[in-house]
Amino acid sequence: MLDWLKPAAFFGSILYALVGVMVFWLSFIILDKITPYKLWEEIVEKHNIALAIVAGAMALGISIIVAAAVHG
Repeated sequence: MLDWLKPAAFFGSILYALVGVMVFWLSFIILDKITPYKLWEEIVEKHNIALAIVAGAMALGISIIVAAAVHG
């Protein structure tokens, strides 16, 4: 009933979560590098709403892919 409380399952979940977050951040950094401009500067300083929507959609897409890969 409480299989998720076993240390192996708990630490496995933590490990997969950390790997998932690292893959997400690496993907987002790669996305930032392949675009012809700096995402943070365009979104925050120049208030480019269209780019913010595209970056958010890409982040959601990457997150879904990472979650599906971790979940199996």
